[in-house]
Amino acid sequence: MRILFINCVCGIRSTGRICTDLAQALEAQGHTVKIAYGRETVPEQYSRYAVRIGSDLGVKLHALKARAFDASGFGSRFATLRFLDWVRKYDPDVIHLHNIHGYYLHVGLLFDYLRTCGKRILWTLHDTWSFSGHSPFCGENDCRRWETGCYSCPQRCSYPKSLTDGSARNWRKKRVLTEALPSLTLVSPSAWLAEMVRASFLSGYEIHVIPNGVDTRIFHPTLGTFRSDYGIGNDRILLAVSTVWDQKKGLDDYCLLAKRLPEGFRLVLVGVPDGVRASLPPETLALPVTESAAELASIYTEAELLLNLSYSENYPTVNLEAMCCGTPVLTYDTGGSAESVRALGGIVTRKGDLDAVLQVIQTHAYRPLTEAECSFAQKQFDCQTTVQAYLSLYR
Repeated sequence: MRILFINCVCGIRSTGRICTDLAQALEAQGHTVKIAYGRETVPEQYSRYAVRIGSDLGVKLHALKARAFDASGFGSRFATLRFLDWVRKYDPDVIHLHNIHGYYLHVGLLFDYLRTCGKRILWTLHDTWSFSGHSPFCGENDCRRWETGCYSCPQRCSYPKSLTDGSARNWRKKRVLTEALPSLTLVSPSAWLAEMVRASFLSGYEIHVIPNGVDTRIFHPTLGTFRSDYGIGNDRILLAVSTVWDQKKGLDDYCLLAKRLPEGFRLVLVGVPDGVRASLPPETLALPVTESAAELASIYTEAELLLNLSYSENYPTVNLEAMCCGTPVLTYDTGGSAESVRALGGIVTRKGDLDAVLQVIQTHAYRPLTEAECSFAQKQFDCQTTVQAYLSLYR
């Protein structure tokens, strides 16, 4: 079987790693897999899967169009036409969409092709962009305009940032494009997002909930030298991991928390770019993105607790990775973030309630996962389980 993934990135960030994890597992079963991506770099070990759509210049031009006219997803016309020529030659049996926003693809041209290609089409939804007129993060402020028709988007100044409001037009265009498909299977990693889909104009298609998986050959309790490498000593490590650090990801809350932590705790942030690192309080240890998943597994293992203080999430893989390494999770009740942690004794607090977070930390109202719980997490969140669920839909 020839399978084509389409995603904004390949092998990096959460969705890119989900795609490559699936690709490796599918390849091991004898399938041929390609990942069409639009931006950033691809780690060398995944280069055999990667097919670039467009160029860096094309991404910048698309972003400019989106900024001026609120047209995210409706640029990159020539890059998309060239890509579709390649798709016809590759002739996949299954086309599996992931994040198709990100300034690299013209969704109108893509869906015109999908309408008549006769292929098996799946779309894994990692956010709300597919059925909103502008924002991937409608859950952040509980906006429900997307149910009947977007307008005056309250998140116009957030990604994909725009000087104008085209949310009503975009909502209508997306509805027409998706409703024209003769068949489409939708997948959500979380029950939370699946319920939103059922209330949207995508409700006519079948929707399956398939939780994200992780490579448990890598993410398991792993001894390392992280403490000694960074001089942490016996301090209890409170860990946060992300590739994006902004207000939506709870950056302000982490900064406030760092200043209020009791003695003996150390807040460690992983994946912090240089521009953000300089603005963090000295009480934090901020590290850049690590391209080594094995190194990340050792950091999870050393941590006392993973903190996920994000205000906008679907079904974050960092929660899964931490639990597979035996580390408990404290998360805000955001999107589907709480779904994975409740089954394993995780802590869920209201968004923005730092007092509750501090109380949990100060009273040690959490515990490491037992060996049995860690084993359960590895079975439940193994990407092989995810692959088998997808294979049943591919056929």
